[in-house]
Amino acid sequence: MKTRRHKSDLVILFATLGLMALGLIVIYAIGPMRANVLNSTYGTDYASNYFFLGQLRSVILSLAAFFVAFKLVPYKYIKKFAKPLIIVALAMSVLLWLFSATGSSLAKCELGQCRWFNFGIVSFQPAEFLKLALVIYLADFLARKKEEGTIGKWREFWLPLLIVCGASLGLVVVAQGDLGTGVALMAIIFGTLLMSGISMQQYLLMLIITVVVAVGAVVVSPHRMERIDAWVATLSGGESSDSTYHVDNAMLAIGVGGFFGVGVGNSVQATGYLPESINDSVFAIMGETFGFVGLFLIIAVFAALLLRMLKVAEGTSDLSDRLLIVGVFSWTLAQVVVNIMAMTGLVPVTGITLPLLSYGGTSMIFIAFAIGLVLQLSCYTSREVKENENISSRRGVGGTHHSSRRRRS
Repeated sequence: MKTRRHKSDLVILFATLGLMALGLIVIYAIGPMRANVLNSTYGTDYASNYFFLGQLRSVILSLAAFFVAFKLVPYKYIKKFAKPLIIVALAMSVLLWLFSATGSSLAKCELGQCRWFNFGIVSFQPAEFLKLALVIYLADFLARKKEEGTIGKWREFWLPLLIVCGASLGLVVVAQGDLGTGVALMAIIFGTLLMSGISMQQYLLMLIITVVVAVGAVVVSPHRMERIDAWVATLSGGESSDSTYHVDNAMLAIGVGGFFGVGVGNSVQATGYLPESINDSVFAIMGETFGFVGLFLIIAVFAALLLRMLKVAEGTSDLSDRLLIVGVFSWTLAQVVVNIMAMTGLVPVTGITLPLLSYGGTSMIFIAFAIGLVLQLSCYTSREVKENENISSRRGVGGTHHSSRRRRS
């Protein structure tokens, strides 16, 4: 197998840029409605273009992060800082917890949960940085343990792994009350572990333990149990209530959209009926706007993006590179699947954004950076060269038109 430098994967490039552009268009259309709802409900003074300008700023920063990861910073240098990155990410989460516990104004809280640092006009969600740091750390850690031959051993492998993963999940799910991000973190952990070479018995055991702990975290939380009850009521066709309001209106939006949608700027649900219309519920708004055809195309773009990530991982010879790609794939897949299933009533509403489409800066910036790293690695593939294969025979098949004419004459 030989590794060669070639052009980047255009499907990943254009799918990423296309999703960002589509998200910007949708926020431009429904942003003024969101501003009106907040102004009339909470007495705020948002300008009609406030959310569009915020999304435009996020897209610009995300594009910068995407191309920095793609062109400027080689991944082989980034993975040298895997340990410092995860330590900083965990320390930031601890710091946010301390700020929220002491009532500091540096912690931004909404609906009783503190998940952002507040720096005046700028807010920052450390859990998004933690996702990226965990992907890089696990890719480096698992590859090193595989090379050392200590993968699966308690002291050298499982103990440090459980400390890092347990701390990450605890700080996000327990301290911040963010089960949606917890789902993404678990997808990253189990996605990379599956490809790391550990025994299936150990993998399944850890999976079972994690599921039991996750179920316990849901059961002891009245807020999460309320969401479970609402989901069950929706599945069983029970009467609408306050607890089923969100998913009822999400499915109503998709249903009203019909086959071709009501058109850009004509959404009714975005005028205040559907909660979090520019964030977690943007898929339902797109269903109302673009209809079944539009949603099918959006899902097709995500599918193309994810399948190309797997294709790049398949052609990557270095284990650390492959695990990074699998981590980013698992992260993206988890958020896409859980968000869409929540908006269609197939799983309880968990509060997870739709990558590259939902309103928000931190989440888009870090996943754009992660996809940029995948695009960087797509420039290197492993290719088996046949023993008797001539280099000239691979050149457009057999050379230029002029050389072909000369040989025939």
